[in-house]
Formats: sequence, structure tokens, C-alpha cells
Amino acid sequence: MNVRILDQRTPEERDRPFLPGAGKTWLLPFYDVFSRVAGVRALHERAVGLARIEPGQAVVDVGCGTGNLSLAVLAAQPAARVTGLDPDADALRRAARKARRRRVDLTLAQAYADRIPAEDGSLDHVVSSLALHHLDDEGRSAFARDALRALRPGGMVTIADFGGPSSDVTHGDHPADGDHHAHGHGGGFAHVLRHLPWLKRSQAAHSPVMSGDHGDGVVALLAEAGFDDAREVGHAELRFGRVAFVQATRPAL
Repeated sequence: MNVRILDQRTPEERDRPFLPGAGKTWLLPFYDVFSRVAGVRALHERAVGLARIEPGQAVVDVGCGTGNLSLAVLAAQPAARVTGLDPDADALRRAARKARRRRVDLTLAQAYADRIPAEDGSLDHVVSSLALHHLDDEGRSAFARDALRALRPGGMVTIADFGGPSSDVTHGDHPADGDHHAHGHGGGFAHVLRHLPWLKRSQAAHSPVMSGDHGDGVVALLAEAGFDDAREVGHAELRFGRVAFVQATRPAL
């Protein structure tokens, strides 16, 4: 078993801000609980099935957070060479503890989505789940370009993230003003679970890349970066919004 955390940040990136996976730093201890309640594990398993990762292939999980997608890759294909990438050192430490408990090999890199620590053409797969909506437009475009650089010809990117008509906060679980004031800001974990899904969906609905029907924003993002055959290959309707599964391939030389 080999689990390690590498700091791949440049000196200029040491103080670079980022949005934590749970939205707020103090929510990190609850992130895995929320993921289980919200059914995120099924999203990870579906994304891994779509990626069709083979033994020995090199995979980078961008925005890995506490490592759930990385661990889903290894559960399906233990012989894959997986690196989880995230700027959040606390989340990476949680991911490392989980990998050690499962006795799997996992490399974790403290780094940013727009600068993947991999040689040109060295990766077989780039995967990402519920992470791109945390980036601004420039960051998403930079991620797509760098994923293209790092993948080998014929390598594949598989993304699961918010997209489509159900991401519109005018439909569904917008909390009423009375409910908001009744719970206040100190309502505890139940309050977090009740409102975090809506907050996530609100972020997605106002994201230029993630808005639009059928994940077209992510498809366009990858196509503009130079990927071939960028397309939505499936979607899931969950309580916190519509999640689109998008894939694309780096063109052959």
C-alpha cells in the first residue's frame, strides 16, 4: 500500500484562494455525510463505468476533495494508477486516511485544476465530479486546455457536474423566507443538509458554463479546447439538481 500527498503548488500559488468542496471550510467534516445522503456515490460509480478505465492506466481525478471518486475508480479497477488533485490540504488528508483504511495505492496532489501535474501526453483518463462549477469561466477554460495537454492521443475526459434545465432555482427547493428565518444561521447539521443542496444548485444555475440544457456548456467547453467528440452521454436527476455526464477524447496525432 502506497498513499502519499505531494505539494505540487508553485511558490506563486501558495496563497491562491479556492472554493472548498463543501462551499465553506467549516463544512468539510460533514461533506462525506452529505454525499451519502444525497446519493453522490451512485454518480461516482456511473462516471467510472462510463470511463471504462483499464489496468495500468494513468488517471487524474481533478477536484478530488475527500477522494470519493478516486476511491470509486480503484474499487472498479484496482490496477489503475490514480492521482487525486485538489488545492484543499485538509480534504486531501481525509482522502489519504480513507485510502489507507481501504489499503489501496493512491497519490494525492495539492494543486489546481488549471495546472495538472502531469507530463504532456502522459495520462489515459482525466475524471472529475461536482468540481468544475467551483471554478470561474477562466479557470474552467484553463482546466480544459490543460487536460487536453496532459492526455495522450486517444485519452478521455469524463466529467459529472451540474447542468441542464433542472439546475434552475426557480423550480423546486428554493427555501421560503419564513423557513430561512425560522432556522437562522445556527440551525446545526440538519440545517446544513436542508439548505446545502439548494445552495449548490443555485451556484450551478448561475454558472455560464454549467447552465443550459443537457450539459451543453461543458460540451462546448471541451470542444473549444480542442477535444474530439465532446458529448453528453447521460444524466441523473437528483434532489440537488440535474447532473450531466460529459465525455470527450483527445484527437489522435
